[in-house]
Amino acid sequence: MILDKFKLDNRLAIVTGASRGIGRAIAVGLAEAGADIVPVARNELLLEELAREIRSLGRKCLPVKCDISNLEDIKRMVTVTKNEFGRIDILVNNAAINKRKSSLEVTESDWDEQMSINLKGAYFTAQEVAWVMKEEKKGKIINICSNVSVVGLPGQVIYCISKGGISQMTKAMALDLARYNIRVNALGPGLTKTELTEPIFKDKEKLDYRLNRIPLHRVADPEDMQGAAVFLASDASDYMTGHTIYVDGGWIISG
Repeated sequence: MILDKFKLDNRLAIVTGASRGIGRAIAVGLAEAGADIVPVARNELLLEELAREIRSLGRKCLPVKCDISNLEDIKRMVTVTKNEFGRIDILVNNAAINKRKSSLEVTESDWDEQMSINLKGAYFTAQEVAWVMKEEKKGKIINICSNVSVVGLPGQVIYCISKGGISQMTKAMALDLARYNIRVNALGPGLTKTELTEPIFKDKEKLDYRLNRIPLHRVADPEDMQGAAVFLASDASDYMTGHTIYVDGGWIISG
């Protein structure tokens, strides 16, 4: 049965940036599909709230506080996960920040802070998890990029650069890891209503600018990302690697 290929029973998924927004929604979606979850973030209180929800679904959940800009934190998180579950089947590389500044205003500290999480942290999280997946000779890595991986936005230059990097990282890692039966794909959300995008919703001009570029003429809710995430994590996507699914209401095709 084709629907059986979408089930995630007996799978273990790490989701970074899982305390809120898209990461939280994806963690819940994977749990609803059958996976046990290791939600990762810096906010322990929000992680515990999420853990209670996931456990109420009958899934195992081990929340881990981790700052992915710190490589030792990443190594510790992966070690704790492997020691507890013995394997890692799925990684959702979601953690990111967005410092909204124009190209002439960005400082070195702005650059370093955002790149250390959005790009460096994502890369080394994927690398560390891939070592575990290599031992199992299988795995699914889902990098969360953005529609700004391919379109530009004013006032978000570092974010655009970092998410473009995630898109290219996905392609190159897919080639390197295919020999180990590890699939690496990306999910590219469009404008989604979260705490990260809250400033846009307080500025009518900016919001209207974006809505006018979205053919479906609405922004996404975090739950709109669950279906694509479950697909990429499941056996249904086994013959797919190195690609990005854009869930953006048609923005990038609208010209």
